[in-house]
Amino acid sequence: MQSDNYTPASVAAEVKKYDGVRRKQAIGSLVKTLHIDNLDVIASYGEDAAVIQNGRTALLLAADGIWNKLMDIDPYWAGYCAILVNVHDIAAMGGRPVAMVDILSASDDEIMAQVSNGMRDAANAFNVPVVGGHLHPDAPYNVIDVSILGIADLENVIYSSTANVGDAIIMAIDLNGRVHPSAKMNWDSVTQKSPEVLQKQLGVMKELGEHHLLTAGKDISNPGVLGTLGMLLESSGVGGVVDLPSIPHPDLALHGITFEEWVRMYPGMGFIMTADKSSVMDVCRIFREAGMAAQVIGTVVPERSLTLTKGDEKATIFNFCSEGITNI
Repeated sequence: MQSDNYTPASVAAEVKKYDGVRRKQAIGSLVKTLHIDNLDVIASYGEDAAVIQNGRTALLLAADGIWNKLMDIDPYWAGYCAILVNVHDIAAMGGRPVAMVDILSASDDEIMAQVSNGMRDAANAFNVPVVGGHLHPDAPYNVIDVSILGIADLENVIYSSTANVGDAIIMAIDLNGRVHPSAKMNWDSVTQKSPEVLQKQLGVMKELGEHHLLTAGKDISNPGVLGTLGMLLESSGVGGVVDLPSIPHPDLALHGITFEEWVRMYPGMGFIMTADKSSVMDVCRIFREAGMAAQVIGTVVPERSLTLTKGDEKATIFNFCSEGITNI
């Protein structure tokens, strides 16, 4: 399997049709229905967590539901991911996760046990407690949803809607992992790590926020690195150019995955960010000190599109003027 046997066009085609990207398109219409202005709410839709002012402190509030496909495949991993994605949402904002509540619907005791065991192990690994919630023990379906509260100094919050033209685009990811045995599109870089390592890696974004080294950031989520970057650029009202060979990746042949699959995978521990070029060295150094790969993969541009390049080849993956990802 050739790790470089891809083109910008082949990558663009696979990412655009990926369910992890396409499912985001429904968000915009929901936001139009629910959005209400409030003086205490500094930021909401389009961010990884809502930012609610409480004096000089930002309360960070987020929620995630786990895709039913993952619940059907591996309830334990679904429970683990329900915690994992939530603590990442707070970390991506430069915050510290405080506590979570959940809503679990389970059709039988075995499913309930597997999901709750996964949640317990992840909560212990990241040292963020589940403090309450609601249980449907006799539901005709299996669903896990989690909401999380985090905090940050208001002046240190990292937004995903504030990228600037000319910024460097930086990807950070833990390459020391495996393709999850139950879910081929999940890169598991977390379940075989110590709590100390995981908490150090998760805390990098908070450190970057405190030193104001980023202009924008998001955790890499279900749409993969390019889909997540597209969401960041869309909400910032800018575009980007990405050099595909610069994207960090493990030995793809060793793990039996293609490059097109890699850029669509949920990475476990990963972030996509923008920064002034003067901050790039410090940003990458801090991630590397935590055991993560980090490097510049592109540049923010004024044209509202995301273009992929490989040598002389290029392809536009998203044109935000005509086709949004979330349409917020």
